[in-house]
Amino acid sequence: MKRTLHSFLLICFVFTLSVNGQNRERKTQKGHTNENKFKQLEDLLATPNDKHTASGAPGVNYTQQKVDYKMDIVLDDEKQRITGSETIVYHNNSEDELPYLWVQLDQNMRAADSKTPDIATSKVPEKINKQQYNRFFPEQPFDGGFKIMSVTNTDGKLSYIINQTMMRIDLPTPIASGGKFSFNIKWWYNINNHRTQGGRSGFEHFPEDNNNNYVIAQFYPRLCVYDNVEGWQNDQFWGRSEFALEFGDFDVNITTPDDHILGATGILLNESEVLTREQRDRFAKAKTTFDKPVLIVTQEEATKKEKTKSKKTKTWKFSAKNVRDYAFATSRKFIWDAMAVDINGKTVMAHSLYSKEANPLYGDHSTRAVAQTLKTYSRYTFDYPYHKAISVDGQMGMEYPQICFNPGRPNPDGTYSDRTKYRMIKVTVHEVGHNFFPMIVNSDERKWTWMDEGLNSFVEMMAELDYDPNFPIVRGLPKNIIKYMDGDQSTIAPIMSKGDNVYSFGNNAYGKPATALYILRNTVMGPELFDYAFKTYSKRWKFKHPTPADFFRTMEDASAMDLDWFWRGWFYTTDVTDIGIKGVKKFYTKEDNEGNVAFVEDTTKGLGFGKAKNLNSKYHYEITYNKPGGLVMPIIVEFTYKDGTKERKKYPAQIWRLNDNEITKVFSSNKEIKDIQIDPDLETADVDTTNNSWPKKKETKFEKFKNKIKG
Repeated sequence: MKRTLHSFLLICFVFTLSVNGQNRERKTQKGHTNENKFKQLEDLLATPNDKHTASGAPGVNYTQQKVDYKMDIVLDDEKQRITGSETIVYHNNSEDELPYLWVQLDQNMRAADSKTPDIATSKVPEKINKQQYNRFFPEQPFDGGFKIMSVTNTDGKLSYIINQTMMRIDLPTPIASGGKFSFNIKWWYNINNHRTQGGRSGFEHFPEDNNNNYVIAQFYPRLCVYDNVEGWQNDQFWGRSEFALEFGDFDVNITTPDDHILGATGILLNESEVLTREQRDRFAKAKTTFDKPVLIVTQEEATKKEKTKSKKTKTWKFSAKNVRDYAFATSRKFIWDAMAVDINGKTVMAHSLYSKEANPLYGDHSTRAVAQTLKTYSRYTFDYPYHKAISVDGQMGMEYPQICFNPGRPNPDGTYSDRTKYRMIKVTVHEVGHNFFPMIVNSDERKWTWMDEGLNSFVEMMAELDYDPNFPIVRGLPKNIIKYMDGDQSTIAPIMSKGDNVYSFGNNAYGKPATALYILRNTVMGPELFDYAFKTYSKRWKFKHPTPADFFRTMEDASAMDLDWFWRGWFYTTDVTDIGIKGVKKFYTKEDNEGNVAFVEDTTKGLGFGKAKNLNSKYHYEITYNKPGGLVMPIIVEFTYKDGTKERKKYPAQIWRLNDNEITKVFSSNKEIKDIQIDPDLETADVDTTNNSWPKKKETKFEKFKNKIKG
């Protein structure tokens, strides 16, 4: 026994020496970090807590501030000027003590000393039209920006400092957790001509009748967000990335010329004082009419008012509960129509305000597009909670709670092309859709533009197709994003980039995230799982402040799908989809006397497949798929048999988990394959379809299309 044990130990010792010798001879290899495309996102997402949970839902200790406004606004139509005073009540619902408040002064982007023009690079153009020249090289700088007259509370003046588009108000004593603070601001500013000077609000002048249409927003000093994620969100407004705002209640009085028609956020409180009896009767009829718009102010009536300007004024009084912002539009030129919309038994009003220059295009489509948007978005998210939505002939494309400003006008003779019609409907649907993202699901637009623009562009597609099944979709379809994704990588940023810092804003914030969600719904998750998860996110975060992590986590939490690979690839990188067929081997089978089956590669054209008895599949193909592109995606394969029939197979994206370059799969069938096609419906945004076929084709239809648009 001792000898046996000794021998065993000796053998182990010799083996150890041998192994150690091999180790000394082997070349040392460098280690590496986990670069697997299916690596989890925990290192990129914020750590969950009792405010933003691991499931993606608001936590038990989630808080957000509330800000209430009472405003008196006067529009001076002669000077194109806004004068205002507001009383703000700030409710500190956070756990923190606040020694100061940050207020947004967005109009200061247009101040004479604005830094916005200074951060844009420029070159002398070869040629521009006179209107552009006057815009970029004005005789005198526009005297824009807020003129702050006073900041006070009941104890007197408050100390404040203005830093470009932000104003810090220093408080006499900090606001305790659960406390509130009331203060007042008075101001005025000159309204910009948004048609000649640009902008997200302003006025449009009509020289032929010497009237103005006003679409007014960012017209009042408003509080920045203070949240559980970063405290004060007080990034400067440079003009592109939009807004982060708190919810609150608004009581607003707006004084205009007596002959104006005005639409605004909130419920009109003094209808009998600002509308005629006939207008009120027509409005009452519109509230019970669900099939078509009812004219409340006709074109004939609006045109008549264009010819005279009233010297009198009237004040419109509104109340809006639980909204994050406020905007209005007013003009004596406005035609007004409206119709009722049934949202699961609740009546919501769809309105349009437009000048004769926008008719009949607006009259034909605007209010109907508003109604369809409310129906479609309510189906995919939650029932629209407000009482109305307004589309205004504002000729820009900008959104605010319950009201938006949209482009689209016919030719002078009243005719319009399909292109003009569809563009007008598209923008109307998009801007009305913003009532859901971010006016209700209140993400931070200035930091994560894709969370409102991308999600909204995705649902927009559904509403457009509901409006017209043949609607020409511009953004969101995979084939439409290929040119951007396959472009110069030095001018492409990941979706998870701040909007001010990306090269191609439209593609980055609108097109690519909408496409990602389209692929996620239709190719990766399936509509049933996706729609439930998307609705869960929308309901969880309505009237709250979600982050990207809340969206990513909720989509996984409500679907039981690990989508970290998808978020990482589509949102955190600029990788592209490119999956191809590297090679195909055919095999036939031979059965021996003992019942064993041998697979023999068919290497010659003349060698046919064997007809082995009692075997389920006669034909076997070993297919090697490669992935020159960085994105992992499902492999969608269509097999066409020699008899003309087709069969499809979808391999999950996880097929790439152990080899990110190429994988091999055996496909067996009772029928012989004629050809194989990857991604036959162009649903993965594959940037190179020349390697998608076997036998390789000279040029696919889509490759012709791609080469055409590249040219």
